[in-house]
Amino acid sequence: MYISTKGRYGTKALFELALHHGEGPRALREIAERQGLSEHYLEQLVAPLRKAGLVQSVRGAQGGYVLARDPAMITVGDILRVLEGPVSPTECALENFDFARCCANPGVCPDRDVWIRVRKGIEEVVDNISLSDLVEDWQRSHDRAPMYYI
Repeated sequence: MYISTKGRYGTKALFELALHHGEGPRALREIAERQGLSEHYLEQLVAPLRKAGLVQSVRGAQGGYVLARDPAMITVGDILRVLEGPVSPTECALENFDFARCCANPGVCPDRDVWIRVRKGIEEVVDNISLSDLVEDWQRSHDRAPMYYI
């Protein structure tokens, strides 16, 4: 499975909002600069994220975007599903898939079980990593004071 720039950039943008959660709205320009992303592309991504209830827009001179929920309540899986669609390596691994419509031998397909297990493994990982987990991991890796030797 290949995660496109939509999923990667969307995760980076929401990470940036989570990193500054509670500090007020962040302009897309600031998010784009801090994460090395295209501001124009981010504009396209925030609409579905807002519609899904993951971010809120704040109007005005000091406006921008904030998370619509606590960072601990938004998972990487939530972001990927909004921007990428279902998290599945193949169509036949999706829940409620109509096998008779697509598969010539649905009862004896050796691949389907493999792809379902892969899908469930991916879901297990992305649904258990919250934005607050990403922030904590980032802070742990960046809070180390430099060691000076004399």
